[in-house]
Amino acid sequence: MDDGCKVKVTVSIDHEERSACIDFSGTDPQQKSNFNAPTAIARSACLYVFRTLVDQKIPLNSGCMKPLKIILPEQTMVNPSPPAAVVAGNVEVSQTITDTLYGALKQLAGSQGTMNNFTFGSETDGYYETICGGTGAGPTFDGCDAIHSHMTNTRLTDPEILETRYPVRLEQFEIRKGSGGSGRYRGGDGIVRSVRFLEPMTASILSNHRVVPPFGLEGGEEGALGRNTLFKASTGEEVQLGHRAELQMEPGDIFRIETPGGGGFGKKE
Repeated sequence: MDDGCKVKVTVSIDHEERSACIDFSGTDPQQKSNFNAPTAIARSACLYVFRTLVDQKIPLNSGCMKPLKIILPEQTMVNPSPPAAVVAGNVEVSQTITDTLYGALKQLAGSQGTMNNFTFGSETDGYYETICGGTGAGPTFDGCDAIHSHMTNTRLTDPEILETRYPVRLEQFEIRKGSGGSGRYRGGDGIVRSVRFLEPMTASILSNHRVVPPFGLEGGEEGALGRNTLFKASTGEEVQLGHRAELQMEPGDIFRIETPGGGGFGKKE
């Protein structure tokens, strides 16, 4: 992940027992930041991945977990102990767990791997959205462009509603062409979303893959890094932000978010 922490997993398949052992031993210790996922989140990510690999219509219930032995070492990012902060566990670490599992199983290259949590507000207004990006390619298919993937499935507020209810203007919302990794099958493209502020407000971003790119598989190339950028109206200055930031927006300032592309799968022929 962008702050240097790692999620590690080993998956062992027992064909006779028709079961799997998912072992997160080697995952980094719980973080002082909020990038920690409670066990419920880690187990949900495992269930999601293995359920998508079953090509049958089956009920989604606790019985799906019976063939899965999940090892979550204590006091790690995937099984933290109090008083660890966990707010990014659901929205960011869960995405890393999902991508790591698909990569270990060689089923899917890395997707955008983040929810791009964007919030802004004042004493009278408050708004929160998660933003789509590219998905990873697979053994027989390209990734998808500009879509919510894996552990996020929210819809964005319509531009007309956003601009009516909040003192902002949506300057740009388009597919980020060429951000998906190339390969035999290409990764999906991310998006570019720019919001201009019309009144003073506080804005924040909580994201990932601004430093470490989404991985490619089997010779496929990595997806493009995401970027968070502030454009200052008063000075014309362009400020590159980290994967997490909080700042004061003044009238005319623009907050631009470029989401990551998905990784490619296989060597390009």
